[in-house]
Amino acid sequence: METEHHEQPDGWRLKQSIDFEGREVRYDIAGDGEPLVIVHGTPWSSFNLRHLIRRLAAKYKVHYFDLMGYGQSSKEEGDVSLGIQNRILDRLLDHWGLDNSLAIGHDFGGATVLRTHLLNGCSFSKLILIDPVAVSPWGSPFFKHVNQYESAFAGVPDYIHDAIVRAYVKTAAFKPIEPDTMDGIVAPWTGEKGKAAFYRQIAQSHSGYTEEVQPLYPTISTPTLILWGREDTWIPLDKARELHSLIPGSQLKVIDGTGHLVIEENPDALLGEILTFLQDK
Repeated sequence: METEHHEQPDGWRLKQSIDFEGREVRYDIAGDGEPLVIVHGTPWSSFNLRHLIRRLAAKYKVHYFDLMGYGQSSKEEGDVSLGIQNRILDRLLDHWGLDNSLAIGHDFGGATVLRTHLLNGCSFSKLILIDPVAVSPWGSPFFKHVNQYESAFAGVPDYIHDAIVRAYVKTAAFKPIEPDTMDGIVAPWTGEKGKAAFYRQIAQSHSGYTEEVQPLYPTISTPTLILWGREDTWIPLDKARELHSLIPGSQLKVIDGTGHLVIEENPDALLGEILTFLQDK
């Protein structure tokens, strides 16, 4: 169960781990108060939630981790699809002794929280979904291309791979990404295991995992806040409106001047909306 770790800026390091079917999932906990779980998406890691984690930890006991195949968790060959991530979150909730905690998910993290709630029967007191992958169809031409030629992509020279990742990541943001932030995003995807893991998680992405739960959204009775970057080109705002219409009583708040990477582009605006929603009784 050996994980290939690459240093991320800002001293970001997950200090704890659990074994999940022979592979390591890295996690950490910060703060005190009501328990809150926060889940990142792709191609991100918990590093990209650091702004939210640190500020939320002033009021809540924040539980965070790196999805299987991402960040500091295991990048061994195997299943890293959305089909396994909800099982891992279910296992972590049991490991942490949490029931009916608050939950936040960005991108694939939103899909993972929804799947864990709807398929694994895990209850949450409130749901916050930030630009989630939740409404089919989804998946860019790049995803489809990697799916067809995964081994060829995994075999490209490191300098070409580095350029591919950086070019891809840039398209997620409306504003320029700070160099240290970009380095922190790229770091887990470097090295032999990291490079293979980057293309593996894309190749295993499939809208069938959201099609499985999308018909169940109208059954959600948990108070739900949907947050969206207005300039998101990865998942356009129309998908936000559709998701909002599918989840009864949900709220939709749009963050101006941000794209899909709103968690890095304007964490202050996100935090304001999150705290207002969480503290509303």
